[in-house]
Amino acid sequence: GYDIWSPDSPYGNIMETTIVHGGNQSMPYYYNNNKQGSLKYSEAKMVWSYPRNWTKQGAKALTLWFRGYATSFKEEPAGTYTITASGRDISGTADEFRYVYKRLSGAGSISAQVLSVQETHQWAKAGVMIRRDLTNLGATYAAVYITPGYGCRFQARLEQNAEHSSDTEVATSEQEAITAPYWVKLERVGPDIYYNYNFYGYYSSDGNDWKEMAWNPQSFAMPPNVYIGLAVTSHNVNAVCKAQFSDVKFTGSVTPDQVGGWTDQVIGPTGTTMPSNDSESMYVAIANNTGPPAVVYHEDPDAAQIDTWTEWNIDLKGFKDQGVNLADVNSIAIGFGDRDNPQAGGSGLMYFDDIRLYRPRCVPDKLTLSQADLNSDCVVDFRDLKIIAGDWLDSGLDLDADLNADSMVDFADYAVLADQWLEEQIWPAL
Repeated sequence: GYDIWSPDSPYGNIMETTIVHGGNQSMPYYYNNNKQGSLKYSEAKMVWSYPRNWTKQGAKALTLWFRGYATSFKEEPAGTYTITASGRDISGTADEFRYVYKRLSGAGSISAQVLSVQETHQWAKAGVMIRRDLTNLGATYAAVYITPGYGCRFQARLEQNAEHSSDTEVATSEQEAITAPYWVKLERVGPDIYYNYNFYGYYSSDGNDWKEMAWNPQSFAMPPNVYIGLAVTSHNVNAVCKAQFSDVKFTGSVTPDQVGGWTDQVIGPTGTTMPSNDSESMYVAIANNTGPPAVVYHEDPDAAQIDTWTEWNIDLKGFKDQGVNLADVNSIAIGFGDRDNPQAGGSGLMYFDDIRLYRPRCVPDKLTLSQADLNSDCVVDFRDLKIIAGDWLDSGLDLDADLNADSMVDFADYAVLADQWLEEQIWPAL
C-alpha cells in the first residue's frame, strides 16, 4: 500500500506491521466524519509528481485489500446480537470488557444462547452478567460465560474491589467440554434482610432443559437496583473478540436504560478504547491534473465494518465512464462518507494493503461461471473432468458433479462438460 495515513488518528501515524495482508506493512487509516470545522467526509490522497498511464499492458481493473472493525454492538437480524470487545479480562480486582446492559430491580434472571465467541484467547469470555455498578472496575458481579478453551464457567466478585472468585475447583468435565453454540443463564434470588442475594448459574443445549452449575449458589450483598446484560472480553488487549448472541430473555423487573433497549459501554481504566467502526460508505477516487475526480463506491454500505481481509475489485471502466482519462491519472484517494453530499457521520479504523492494477483475470465473485466449471477457476478443463471422474456413478442429492440435477453422475453430466469444454471467463471483459 501507499505510505499515507490520516494525520489526526488517535492510533498514531505509523505503518502497521502486524495486521497485514501481504508483505511487511499495511496502511492504517483513521476516518472521522464528525470533526468540528472539517469536511464531513474523510479522504487519504496520493498525488504523483507525474501522470501515470493506467492503460499500459492491458490493465483493466484496480484491486485493493481492506479490513476494518465490526461495530461494537448491533442487532442484525432481529433477535441476534453481535458484540465486539478487546480487554485484559474480567478477573482479579479490576475488569476490562464490553458490557451491553439494561436495568434490573430486585430478583430476576437473564438467559441467552451464545452463538459464537472468537478465540482471541482460550479464556476469552462471552456470556450473561449481573453487575453492581459501571464506574468501579472492581464492582461485585456474577456471570456465566462460554469460553473457547475452558467450556462454560461461573464467576463472581463477592466483595467490592476484592479478587474475583470462580468455579475452578468444582467445575465438572461436562461444563468444561461445552463450546458455542450453547445456552447460559444467570438468576438472582432474594434478597434477605442484609441485601444478600443468591446467584445461580445454568447451562442448556436447547434453551429449555437447564442444568445447574456445580458452584451454585453464590451468596453476597448487592443493592436492589443493578445492571443486567451481555458481557464480552477478548482476554487479549491486542485483539478484538467478536461474539454473537440470540434468544435473550429476562425475568423480573427489567427496564431499558435508553431508547432502543440496550446501553453499550466499555468497562475499563480511564481512556480505555476498544476498536469498533461506525458504518460509512467507502470509495476510491481518481483524477487527472484538471477536471473533477471520478468516484466509485463500494457496493456494501457497511464495508467499514468488515473485520477480515477482503478484496475489492474495481473495473476501471467505472472511472472512465465518468470522464477521467485513464492514460493520464494524476491522483488516487481512498475515502469514507458521501463525497458529493457530505453529512456528519461516524469514525473508525481501517487497514489497506496490496493496491494494484490488473489485466483481466479470474475473479469468480464478479462472474457467472460456466455450469461445468466445478472448481471455480474460470475455465472448464481437465480439473473439472477430474471432479466428475471422482463422483462417477455416485447417486444422491447435492452432488457437485451432478450437472443435470438428476441425482446421478453419469454420461449426461459428461455431455454438459463436453459442451462447455475450454470455455474461459475473465473479468473485466476484454
